[in-house]
Amino acid sequence: MFIQNTFVLLIFLVFFTNPVNGGLPGLASTPHTPDTLAGSSVKEEGAGKFDAGEMIMEHVVDNHEWHIAEIGNLHLTIPLPVILFYEGKFYCFSSGRFHNETNTYNGFKLENEGPHKGKVIYVGDNNQNHTGKPVYDFSITKTVFAIWISVFLLILIFVPVANAYKRNKGKAPKGLQSLVEPLIVFIRDDIARSSIGEKHHEKFLPYLLTIFFFIFFNNLLGIIPFFPGGANVTGNIAVTMVMAVFTFVLTTINGNKHYWVDIINTPGVPWWLKIPVPLMPVVEIIGIITKPFVLMIRLFANITAGHIIVLGFISLIFIFGAISAALGLGVSVVSVAFMLFMNLLELLVAFIQAYVFTLLSALYFGLALIEPEHH
Repeated sequence: MFIQNTFVLLIFLVFFTNPVNGGLPGLASTPHTPDTLAGSSVKEEGAGKFDAGEMIMEHVVDNHEWHIAEIGNLHLTIPLPVILFYEGKFYCFSSGRFHNETNTYNGFKLENEGPHKGKVIYVGDNNQNHTGKPVYDFSITKTVFAIWISVFLLILIFVPVANAYKRNKGKAPKGLQSLVEPLIVFIRDDIARSSIGEKHHEKFLPYLLTIFFFIFFNNLLGIIPFFPGGANVTGNIAVTMVMAVFTFVLTTINGNKHYWVDIINTPGVPWWLKIPVPLMPVVEIIGIITKPFVLMIRLFANITAGHIIVLGFISLIFIFGAISAALGLGVSVVSVAFMLFMNLLELLVAFIQAYVFTLLSALYFGLALIEPEHH
């Protein structure tokens, strides 16, 4: 059951969290313009002033390609599939096709500036912006590809663990089973059972386990600075929004009669706060909406902030190095020390944020199922 719920949830995340086009604004990065070389792309940059903000945003936001390494003035990247739906037709091609002077291919353009920055628009043969004709983007972006990697890792780990539980029922755990069992027991006993109650906690346990390990794995992968790590999955507000919506939907459809009565007619509140103006019911309804919003923002902000801080320390080396090589060398010692400290702190944050999201989701479920005698 756990593996099935994990797979279903992550499939939803894959197909409903592409923020590059038609999603949340400001979450797409400036496209590279390299020449295509044997399935990867290399670009040559002119010598220019180091832009820390552009470098940080390029690593934090989503993209149509995955930056692997930089060798001198050359940037090695993996182009990802571009899947577009326009005027009743599907178009599928590599994002490497955009690597030319105009960033266009087959009438489509990957914008690198302006209000459509990072989005694919249709410009036709005359390279004119046809803003009145929407392009629906279902591309496999860096975030989606990173989700696939985490799905593969979760299946690779938990399928053998589930089989081991079936084979060795009642026996001491071994191997991967002994590694993940403490976390599974912790989520079951200290989060699900204590927040939802003995009667209902098993119903929500598969979801809570899925959401915890999905966030935890992607947080850890985001700390790794090289492929297949480095993607800012849980720092993408579209991903955190979908997970928050899942929690909201489960809370809403499982809420019992007492849960909804307390929202419409809150006990212990003076009547003049309910009649003639239903002030308290309005406040309670707003609270229902703000709960998933808080889940979404907290995870997104904490993970993104961690990445920005680490990249900021790296940027200091190049900023001071542009002033003086000796100054850059001196600053690099301090920057690397702080960067290592932040990475260690990020390991702790990776667990804490997965724990907080799971705990709050369990608390919301528990409140929706609370019985009158527990008020």
